[in-house]
Formats: sequence, C-alpha cells, structure tokens
Amino acid sequence: MKELILAHDIGTTGNKATLYDPEGELLASSFSPYPTYYPEVNWAEQNPEDWWVAVCSSTVELLKRAKISPDKIACISFSGQMMGCLPVDKKGIPLRRAIIWADQRGENQARIFRDKIEEKEVYRITGHRISSTYSACKIMWVRENEPDVFKNTFKILHAKDYIIFKLTGKMLTDYSDASGMNLFDLKRKTWSEAILKATKIPQEILPEPHSSLEVAGELTFRSAKEMKLLPGIPVVIGGGDGPCASVGAGVVDEGDCYNYLGSSSWIAITSREPVYDTNMRTFTFHHVAPDKFMPAGTMQTAGGSYQWLKENICKLETKIAKEVDIDPYKILDLKVNSSSPGSNNLLFLPYLMGERSPHWNPKARGAFIGLTITHKREDIIRSVLEGVAFNLKIILDILKRQVPLGHEMRVIGGLARSLTFCQILSDVYNKKISRPHLVEEATSLGAAITGGVAVGVFKNLGVAKELVKLKVTNEPRPECREKYDNLYRVFKKAYSALSPIYEELADIR
Repeated sequence: MKELILAHDIGTTGNKATLYDPEGELLASSFSPYPTYYPEVNWAEQNPEDWWVAVCSSTVELLKRAKISPDKIACISFSGQMMGCLPVDKKGIPLRRAIIWADQRGENQARIFRDKIEEKEVYRITGHRISSTYSACKIMWVRENEPDVFKNTFKILHAKDYIIFKLTGKMLTDYSDASGMNLFDLKRKTWSEAILKATKIPQEILPEPHSSLEVAGELTFRSAKEMKLLPGIPVVIGGGDGPCASVGAGVVDEGDCYNYLGSSSWIAITSREPVYDTNMRTFTFHHVAPDKFMPAGTMQTAGGSYQWLKENICKLETKIAKEVDIDPYKILDLKVNSSSPGSNNLLFLPYLMGERSPHWNPKARGAFIGLTITHKREDIIRSVLEGVAFNLKIILDILKRQVPLGHEMRVIGGLARSLTFCQILSDVYNKKISRPHLVEEATSLGAAITGGVAVGVFKNLGVAKELVKLKVTNEPRPECREKYDNLYRVFKKAYSALSPIYEELADIR
C-alpha cells in the first residue's frame, strides 16, 4: 500500500530529504549540502544544479537508510527557501545562478519601486513593505544589469518550483511562495496589475500560482531513474519554508501561533485575513491552507546573538565543552540559570546585524545597557537571551493587537532545544511554551502533511493537530512577571533613545 510521504526541504545550506508514515512518525532523513556564493557584498547566489544533485542524492541515501521499497511512496512534496529569483528559458534551463533570499543587491531598484507606487499601497496589496530582499527587486536588477538574461527569460522560479519542473516538466508556484515576491495580491490570489505596471515586470514571466495542496504532475521516467524511484508518483506543489513550518508546528487554526528559533527568529500566527500594522512593522505571507494567511515578524539575530556570545565572549566555556565533548550551549545554559531573572537589571539589545521587525533599521546596533562593576559573567550571558525574548515580545504584541491569540506559543528550531531559553520566553511572553517532538524537522513535517492531504493520505490540514506531539511545556512564573514587565518597558525605550546614535555611527567612516 502506498502510504509513505517523501518530503524535501530545500534550505539555504542544503536539502533535507525525509520520509514520514501516516502517523507523522519520521522514519528516516538524509541531508545533502550545497554552497552559497557571495560574489560581492550583499550578494548571495546558488547554483540550481546543486539543488537538483542534492535532491537526487539525498533521496537515494534516504531510501537506503529507511530500507523501504519505492513502491511504498504515496507522493513527493516540498518546502523551500523563499523570495528568490531564478530565470529559466523555455526549456527550463537556468540562465544564471539563482539569486537567493539573503541577497540585497537591489537597493537601488527598491528606491525606484518606491518612486513609482506608494509603499503603503504595496503593503496593503502584498502584505509586505517594499524591500530588496523580495523577488521583485531582484527581477528588476536582472533586467537592468543583465539584459540578455532578461530577454531570454521564460519564467522566474523559486527553489522548490525549479525542482518540481525537473520532476514533472511543469512550471508553476504556490500561493505562499508567490506571496514573498512583492508582486502578489494576497486576497485575490493573483499577480497585482498595479504593481506589475509600476515595476514594469511582465506577468508572462511569472509562474501561475496554485494552492499548495495541488498535485503539480507525476514523476517522469527520466527523473525517477535519477532518484531511484518509480515513475508516476504524484508530485505535490507544497509551500515556502515558513508556511510549511506553520503546519509542522500544528499551527493551522485561527489564533494559533508559533515561534521559530534559529540563527534568526520569527513569530507567526494563522489568520483568516491579512494583518496590517500601521507602521508596517510586520508582514503577511499566504498560508499553506488556501483560505488562510500567515502574519509574521522576523528579527535578524536570535540564536545568532547567542552564537556571537559563545564565539567571542565565552571562549573558555567553548574550550571546556570541546575537551569534555558536550554541546557548549549546555554550559552556557547552566550559567544562565545561575543568574536571576532580569540579569540584575542588565539589558542587551540584540541588533548585531541591524534589524528587520519591529524596527526595519539596518543601522541599528547591539548594546549592553546598565553594566556595572557588580555584574558577573552569568548576568551577561543571561541578558543576551532575555534581550532576544524582549525583542520578540514587541513583535508578539503587534500581532496580538490584530488577532486574538491563544495562551500557548509553540517553539521550533535549533534554539528551541534549550529548556532554559524556553522558560525565559514563557516568563517574558506570559504564555505557555510548548515544544513539539520534532523541533528541527517541523518544516519537512509540514511539507509531508501538505503532500498527504493532496493525495488523500490525510483528510485535511487539521490532522496536524493530531500528528504534532508536544514533548515539553513551560509555564510562566508569576514571581517573574513584574520584573520582566518593567525591564521590557525600559528595553523599548532604549532602542528609541539610541536611534540617533545609530545614525551618527553609520556616518563615521
């Protein structure tokens, strides 16, 4: 019986192939890395052929590890990195390397974009402010700087869409990936005529958007041979990595929310309507569910701040961890627990790479505030995690003013493994924090559930509530409430007070 689901998560560092059964159990996984190229400052590119090689090799390895026959696979589904730009010709051959989400070369194009159309209008239509990180500015950059490439462009594809083309011969995308292009009308589920006119991007080079729950086509004989699979397997469109992670965290009903905790971090909710912030501090993607949306806010350096601390301030702890062969973050967590909530009134502003939500200020910088001779190493370490939590709380507060949220916040991502940090989040948010059993595979699980719904293995996306098993729960401690509320108020004032300083620092050469 065909009941196993093969899910691919085409990420920034590589492709993860995973195999799930109808109970949502992870049977096996395999990871194939690929490089990112940085030709110039703020440029980031990948070779789409590397994606394809990684998908094929990880599939072959996965089947070996799982020790299952290919005839057990019910479908292939995808999640993938978003906001990219891969121009291909009529035969689907890439015309250049893919410009990926991290690329910000299109700053000049973003300025032109803003001159042609009111930014608030773009925000209302697409759910996003104008930014060089989205696909529109990257397409404009190609048109203006590589005219021969643009002239021969038949379609602009995202990472998962290119792989789907390789598997089926179909060029299309889904609503969630389309919603990360600064070109998509969220409510109408179509490309915005007003924005296409303003950017002069022809609609014919954009792939036709579909529901994530649709089958794109069947696996061709040629691709099946390369992947050691059987031809004819249904290939499901799937969705962008963030929206798929939402499903993998069991966040599928209105008001459900989750917090991704990795190098960067975001808080996302499920809603029936886009959420608009008057100051455009948050944004809205389309959900994997065809009738829902995923309002969110992303900060730049969450786990990245903790990593910076480990590598630059906590070298001794890192050295000891290496000597005794344990995770250095476990030692840091012990240090955190030896300091008191509030870090003895020491604040950390986690703006080590500027900031997206809530400030959208690339000139913002990190800072320790309130440092005295009485502070200890443990206070400094704890203040970093608390600073990340305070910044995320600003995003949470913006979202909950628009949509009633439940009392529970689910956490996924590598930093969610830290029970210490989960407790800090619970205290700062004043919410129950629940950690699913698959914190680092939530994205691939979401892609698998999406695929399973598309081919009838699952009835609907609501099955995520049953399949996502909660492993650990943290409850807010009443005795920490007053301390954290007072420090949170000061934390918000600290950014405002330092904003002029950031400007002055940026002007010093």
